[in-house]
Amino acid sequence: MPEKAASTPRLTLATRVTIFRILLAIALGPLLLALPALAGAALIAVLGLTDYLDGYLARARNEVTKLGAALDPIADKLVTASALIAFAANGTLSGIHLYAVFAILLREVLISGLRETAAGSGSMAVSQLAKWKTTFQFIALISLCFGPTPLALGFLWMAAVLTVWTGAGYVIRWWASVS
Repeated sequence: MPEKAASTPRLTLATRVTIFRILLAIALGPLLLALPALAGAALIAVLGLTDYLDGYLARARNEVTKLGAALDPIADKLVTASALIAFAANGTLSGIHLYAVFAILLREVLISGLRETAAGSGSMAVSQLAKWKTTFQFIALISLCFGPTPLALGFLWMAAVLTVWTGAGYVIRWWASVS
């Protein structure tokens, strides 16, 4: 009987980590409303570390898949949206700071839509600046667990600026690819 050729499993370890992140992100908002600050911050830190881990595993094990590449940005957006909505709901973020929340959430929705239309064109590849944006978002979310301190709000606004900036870059690249 001939041997079967080895193939990359559909649900690689990296993709399973991403799915875990998605499931945890869905529960994140209610958990942030119920958990003490330190536990909420630890939970967001775990989500941030798993964001790094799934990419590392996929590359190190040579198991980069289309499914994993599609799910990873969804997981990031769910974490960000869930936490920001929870912080707005509990009053941690209010007033002018809600503009940063709106900018971040609207950009994430817009870019998700553009990614769908640009699928396969390469025009929506993740930039290094977008990776920094995600890092600042995680730092802001962890900081906001301890309240609307000037440091936490500073990180939020830095994340918002990077979010809008990278969003504009994606729109420009997308527009160039469809023109």
